[in-house]
Amino acid sequence: MLAAAWLARGSWGLLRGAARRRPGGGGARPLGGRPGSAAAGEGRRGGAVPCPPAGAGPPRLLRAPAAAWRLLSGGAAPPEPRRERGAAGPYAELYENPWTIPNILSMARMGLAPVLGYLIVEENFNVALGVFVLAGVTDLLDGFIARNWANQKSALGSALDPLADKILISVLYVSLTCANLIPVPLTSMIILRDAALIAAVFYVRYKTLSPPRTLSRYFNPCYATAQLKPTFISKMNTAVQLILVAASLAAPVFNYVDSIYLQTLWCITAFTTVTSAYSYYHYGRKTVQVIKNK
Repeated sequence: MLAAAWLARGSWGLLRGAARRRPGGGGARPLGGRPGSAAAGEGRRGGAVPCPPAGAGPPRLLRAPAAAWRLLSGGAAPPEPRRERGAAGPYAELYENPWTIPNILSMARMGLAPVLGYLIVEENFNVALGVFVLAGVTDLLDGFIARNWANQKSALGSALDPLADKILISVLYVSLTCANLIPVPLTSMIILRDAALIAAVFYVRYKTLSPPRTLSRYFNPCYATAQLKPTFISKMNTAVQLILVAASLAAPVFNYVDSIYLQTLWCITAFTTVTSAYSYYHYGRKTVQVIKNK
């Protein structure tokens, strides 16, 4: 009887000693404790994680899902993730205001293109000539304003201005060809060149846009990633093409449709178009200025 009582007492003492040991020694840990107590210290050393104190935010792992964050924080918006410098890759975006006066004038010139096409197809050349002069005025104004007012110059405008010119010229040449005022081979040459340049602009936009490359960011005009610099021969080609358009529009009004001077202008326009296309092929990288990370 005495031996049994001694054994029972010794076993109870061993169990109490094991319960008081630290987790590293295999013992159990109290379920709770005051902050700063031995139990809290054990939680920091790798034991069971103590309950967070009152007023503390949700655990760090729960901040990633926006729905879980709103549920735990009472409807507050999740914090924006911090982006390290250079994490976006080799390119960056310049967030700028797209609603400048030159950009609005360029978009107005795009809007005049289908109006001009309709007037030419309907052979209303007098009104078409007046609308064409108006489109030319918008082209001169947007360049003048962008050069003389720094706050009106934008990277978007460097692409929007030539894009508006190409859309206007393409519509005009197709319409004038339908009206038998410009030969089909010349119009085909101009359309192919402009289509290739527009495709190149979309490709440059895709390559210089930092991830994530979503459609909303790709077509957002506020994110400027590159600035285009047309070659000198390309500017000359645009001027020659517009002179041919003006001469062709005025031909039925002033009765010189079969003039040898008009046919000579066709040949000059074909030459400048081919030369301009080659200049972009030869100096392609120099015509694009990518906005780099700083």
